[in-house]
Amino acid sequence: MAKSLTHLDETGSAHMVDVGTKSATQRMARARGVICMSKEALAAITAGNAPKGDVLSTARIAAIMAAKKTGELIPLCHPLALDAVDIEFDNLEDGIAATATASLTAKTGVEMEAMTAVSIALLTIYDMAKALDKGMVIGDIRLIEKRGGKSGHWRSE
Repeated sequence: MAKSLTHLDETGSAHMVDVGTKSATQRMARARGVICMSKEALAAITAGNAPKGDVLSTARIAAIMAAKKTGELIPLCHPLALDAVDIEFDNLEDGIAATATASLTAKTGVEMEAMTAVSIALLTIYDMAKALDKGMVIGDIRLIEKRGGKSGHWRSE
């Protein structure tokens, strides 16, 4: 049986889901993405001597700001008062992985906030390092874990 689409009403028009009757629960979402780049760009970012300054600190701030603005960026997404947003960066052989974790107590989840944070972190890395490597590739942005709400705990395999 097909699941009904929550952002469409009975006439097929888009609408914001009413979460007014839902109970607030502790919720967390974690998302991850990767930016691949040249060894030279990765070395400069890691050493902290990229032309535009401290790339990862700037990307961390941009990610947090983006998570807080998700309701303004994604149509029909509820604006949320986040309790916490954490961004971690891991060096890979050919780039950097960004992982964002967003959490709060609310009536709706924070998956979009975590995915927005990762996306903007990676775009910021690109912007700050494009003088070193214009061919960087951003990809594999995905939800890797969520907790809370009706669907409970979910983790990617």
